[in-house]
Amino acid sequence: MQKREAITGVILAGGRSSRFGTNKALSMFKGERLIERLVRSLGQVTQSLFLVTNTPEAYPFLNLPTGKDLIPDCGPLGGIYTALKSIETPLCLCIACDMPFVHPNFMAYMIQTTTSYDVVVPMNGQREEPLCAVYRTTCIPAIEERIQAKRYKMIGFYDQVRVKRITASDTDHYNTDMFFNVNTPGDYEEALRRLEGKGKSA
Repeated sequence: MQKREAITGVILAGGRSSRFGTNKALSMFKGERLIERLVRSLGQVTQSLFLVTNTPEAYPFLNLPTGKDLIPDCGPLGGIYTALKSIETPLCLCIACDMPFVHPNFMAYMIQTTTSYDVVVPMNGQREEPLCAVYRTTCIPAIEERIQAKRYKMIGFYDQVRVKRITASDTDHYNTDMFFNVNTPGDYEEALRRLEGKGKSA
């Protein structure tokens, strides 16, 4: 059996939550903050965790190492770049802080699929979900090139690296609910409804 590479679980919490009105990462889900929910899920697949945030003072209760954007105002691409430059492992599993339903079994599957790839990213229909993906530090030069050119599209560098795209036919752990994100108060209410529907399995 091939030895599994070391990986860091990264939560991307660098956004301003402008559409939500308050810090959405701190919204409550069944007695825990959304970001605590993500930490708990990531903790089931890796013990090495890192938080990318420009407001580390908002998260002392997590007791996690944090890093501010190394290059400001680059959007989520800058968060991925910061993660890759900050971690001590060859891989990072990056999850946006507003995705309450990403399941540990699916994350574990993505990690197992990283051999020979620089990016492992799930597809949601015809669209990649780059904020729920595994990145290898070998992506750094391609990302730097995009940032220097001020081209911040998240998947813009994918054609320069080896990418594995995961679809529903690849694994039984795939579920489109995982890609639901909380951007607005309406999304939050919908997330709570979905969570209630999942019951004890959530």
